[in-house]
Amino acid sequence: MLLWSASVAAVQVTNVRIWPAPDHTRVVFDLDTAAAYNVFVLDEPDRVVIDMKHTRLITDIRRPSRPDRLIHRIRSAPRKNGGLRVVLDLKERARPRSFALGPNQSYGHRLVVDLYPRPADPGIAAAESDTRQEEAGGLRDVVVAVDAGHGGEDPGAVPRHGVHEKDVALSISRELKKAIDAREGMRAVLTRKGDYYVGLRRRVELARQAGADLFVSVHADAFRDKRVHGASVYVISRRGASSEAARWLAARENAADLAGGVSLDEMEEGLATVMLDMNQTGSIRASREVGRRVLSQLGRIGRLHKRRVERAGFMVLKAPDIPSILVETGFITNPRDERRLQDPAERRAIAGAIAEGIAGYFAINPPAGTLLAKRRYVIARGDTLSDIAKRHRVSLAALRSENQLRGDRIHVGDVLRIPEG
Repeated sequence: MLLWSASVAAVQVTNVRIWPAPDHTRVVFDLDTAAAYNVFVLDEPDRVVIDMKHTRLITDIRRPSRPDRLIHRIRSAPRKNGGLRVVLDLKERARPRSFALGPNQSYGHRLVVDLYPRPADPGIAAAESDTRQEEAGGLRDVVVAVDAGHGGEDPGAVPRHGVHEKDVALSISRELKKAIDAREGMRAVLTRKGDYYVGLRRRVELARQAGADLFVSVHADAFRDKRVHGASVYVISRRGASSEAARWLAARENAADLAGGVSLDEMEEGLATVMLDMNQTGSIRASREVGRRVLSQLGRIGRLHKRRVERAGFMVLKAPDIPSILVETGFITNPRDERRLQDPAERRAIAGAIAEGIAGYFAINPPAGTLLAKRRYVIARGDTLSDIAKRHRVSLAALRSENQLRGDRIHVGDVLRIPEG
């Protein structure tokens, strides 16, 4: 299929970047202006050909800049009509998807070619083998999907000095996974493990494939005013953002991809609407409670931008069946926050605070069929603390300590966390 667009003077290809991801490879051509182009596939041997009209190459692209499972080498040659032909010699058959991007704060005009393996796309979740696992007795861990914002071609917020938002988000996400995995009855999966881009819809799909009970997207905030600082926690808003800053931020994040959603095609319209509304109502309620606990823990270790959970229209929070929060760990555009976000010890502290808030929520609200649900007891009429301790084969002192009780007074309907025996 031809994908020509208007082009007047000769276009210059100034750089070529390759971003390997678990399920595809992204090739990005940096251009000084928009170019008309055509992409097609050849076999025996397998190749993807990119023809650019009125274009010339001013860089060396003989070999990939990093090892890649799909691309063996890159060749280029000028064409008689003043155009440029670039050939991607492949290690195996691949299906290309191409599109043009306009300038943003980090890059100029770009031509993007995504290569997907054939005949089937194994998917990131399969490549990373992060699937729900059952423990002994049929009980499973609580699964938390940790989503490092941005990645690869999308750097996120870019300060004048220091690291990009995508690198801060990935570092904190890795620490958060460690903190969650260290807790009994909980396990985390990452939507991305390296410097590559994952589409916003795909991030939610990966969480769903992993059987996630919670989706946590990690970011580092940015704003026009460098004085603005502190951490924030967001949940989805049906009516739009709750403040001007939240609306500006949501628009910036959502620009990275198209809107996503859950397929309800097989349902009648009325039923689908009711089911979606019920699911999303429950998820939003749970999201707010998780968000409050995470925000409280973040406030203990650093400054907060807002002391309540904010609401905004982030696409990655729109899964109606998974409670979801987005954590802005600080303002990368604020000098003090930026220094903090570059400190490994501070990143671990931030991750630990997020994990503590999440664990606190699931200690009171464990999903059915999980190990945490087994270690939760709702106090009934006639119960005493000593009887509960004997019933669960734990010491009275351990039961008090686990629930921060000073004495033996308990109330019907309260929930106790049962420590390990």
